[in-house]
Amino acid sequence: MTGEVAVLGAGMHPWGKWGRGFVEYGVAAARAALADAGLEWRDVGSIVGADTVRGGYPGYVAGATFAKALGWQGARVASVYAACASGAQAVAAARAQILAGLADVVLVVGADAAPKGFFRPAGGDRPDDPDWLRFRVLGATNPTYFGLYARRRMAVHGDTVEDFAQVKVKNAALGALNPYARYRKRVSAEEVAASAVVADPLRLLDICATSDGGAALVLSSMEFARRRGVAEAVRIRAVSTVTPTYPNTVLDLPDIATDSAAAVEPADGTFRASIARAAYEEAGVGPEELSLAEVYDLSTALELQWYEDLGLCGEGEGAKLLREGATAPGGRIPVNTSGGLASFGEAVPAQAIAQVCELTWQLRGDAGARQVQHARVGITANQGLFGHGSAVIAVR
Repeated sequence: MTGEVAVLGAGMHPWGKWGRGFVEYGVAAARAALADAGLEWRDVGSIVGADTVRGGYPGYVAGATFAKALGWQGARVASVYAACASGAQAVAAARAQILAGLADVVLVVGADAAPKGFFRPAGGDRPDDPDWLRFRVLGATNPTYFGLYARRRMAVHGDTVEDFAQVKVKNAALGALNPYARYRKRVSAEEVAASAVVADPLRLLDICATSDGGAALVLSSMEFARRRGVAEAVRIRAVSTVTPTYPNTVLDLPDIATDSAAAVEPADGTFRASIARAAYEEAGVGPEELSLAEVYDLSTALELQWYEDLGLCGEGEGAKLLREGATAPGGRIPVNTSGGLASFGEAVPAQAIAQVCELTWQLRGDAGARQVQHARVGITANQGLFGHGSAVIAVR
């Protein structure tokens, strides 16, 4: 186990399609987090920005971009990019600085202004880039990948389109209660089934949108939190940022081939399962101790996969867990109490930070109508391109 850091503040800019720049969203989230922490920007010793490749040069140096927008005050600065895991990487960098004694207070910010429609690879011809290749050679757009993953679950585990629809129904009901969510309307299974087919068997309401939005956290040393009189702060106990282990025998786009297991025995678990396992080992907790989880539901079928990868149930039992109501409000382990990406859409650098915001509010007891009773331990999970694992465990 490593040392803990305190979460003093959490803030967000509502998700949507606002037509403005990512800096505006990030600054609004940062100011909200600072206000939540009861701190001023000048109290911050370091700022870590999660980068957005869609924000031009300012997006590639997001830490400095946000620092300038908030007003130069001499803070340390760092910028990180790990695709959808960027936010967790930013949290990891901030925590490392605090534990190393480089700063008492670190502001973590991520924001994005997403394009219309589904994500595409960055422009230009890059035949050595597997993300570019999977679009151009395989035609494997993101929805195609989500559809293939859903078909695999149907073939291997017996999941049904009705199971997938129930994930959307659950998350939409929670998103309707979240003031930061883009989609705040309950949907029925019939409405999911009536929506357009995008990548069989998945329909439009099975797949998350792309969104604008921002999220921020104020992290501090435990000693600083005590000096501020925060006796029972939410604490980040673990951040997992692992990469796959050879041989990696489960196809996971954008990688378009698997490692050969002819000469090497396959690993005990998949890459996604290793993300949570590393977080559990670092935090000294197990899945049975979780109060809630925020997972990366790019599609309804992928949420079911995360149930298994987090150890909430056995392999192939994700749909069963859903049918039993275990992952719904009031269930044994509520999942995506925020409403998930189903309700927010993807604002890539912000989403892993937004997940920690939700854990923070839940563990404090400040989640309003979404509140999980007696929440004490929460985990986030998502995954970035090219082997970026991402999980955060927070406790109170």
